Amino acid sequence: MPVTPEQQAQIDEERAQTRQTLRATSEGMEKHLYTAIPVLDHGFVRVIDYMGDDAAICQAARVSYGKGTKSVQNDEGLIRYLMRHWHSTPFEMCEIKLHVKLPVFVARQWIRHRTANVNEYSARYSILDREFYIPAPEHLAAQSVVNNQGRGETLSGEDAARVLEILKADSSRAYDHYAQMISDEEGSVGLARELARMNLPANIYTQWYWKVDLHNLLHFLRLRADAHAQYEIRVYADAICNVVADWVPFAFKAFEDYRMGAVSMSVQMMDSLRRMLKGEEVTQENSGMSAREWREFMGVIEG
Repeated sequence: MPVTPEQQAQIDEERAQTRQTLRATSEGMEKHLYTAIPVLDHGFVRVIDYMGDDAAICQAARVSYGKGTKSVQNDEGLIRYLMRHWHSTPFEMCEIKLHVKLPVFVARQWIRHRTANVNEYSARYSILDREFYIPAPEHLAAQSVVNNQGRGETLSGEDAARVLEILKADSSRAYDHYAQMISDEEGSVGLARELARMNLPANIYTQWYWKVDLHNLLHFLRLRADAHAQYEIRVYADAICNVVADWVPFAFKAFEDYRMGAVSMSVQMMDSLRRMLKGEEVTQENSGMSAREWREFMGVIEG
């Protein structure tokens, strides 16, 4: 269960409290405050706090660019202009603080995005819960034969059952040993928690508070909500996408159009495309592209 009864009671208490404020608020974001969005088998994402909205992006841009934005007739048009031309500072005026519960191996991917403020649950001071990520059978896959960091065909039958049994048994055994090492019962001296934790597997759950500005959050989402991202981090990114769409709808729509739904082409790709439009026969050999880049190019133009 992602949220314990005690955590749910705390969430209900927080949502029941209302505060008068003069600061700008986002109606779409207010409905997400404190609510835990389930992810994977034991994980969740919930909004703790936020700052700014679509109007804050425009406010910052107009202060920065002054008369240069007077030709833009509305906030949505301005935001789309900023996104289209890769302006970043106005989007940094919005921030979000999330409470995330996630498997350790997902956290280690996530932490590679170094432009956020993070405070993680400490297993030096506290005892980790007995909660492990065990994939659903449909998410067990063999190693990809074309991508060294990706998945291939889904495992089935005895192969899937064997892997699930190994994951469950190893997780349970590791936690049993962890509990035994830190125990000080029967007069024994328990091992320090900071040492005992090294025996735990990477699929155990951790938690952290993660605060980031909108510009860097969108960069995170562009990479982690992509179809090529690992499933276990992609589902977190998808959940955050739904929150951001309600928080800053104009900015998120521009992000979908100019980042998520757009493609980037090299000089060789653009040259090849122009030659194709003129009726020339273009092949990988005369395109100036490597075989891999050519496959990517053909994937873009063929859909």
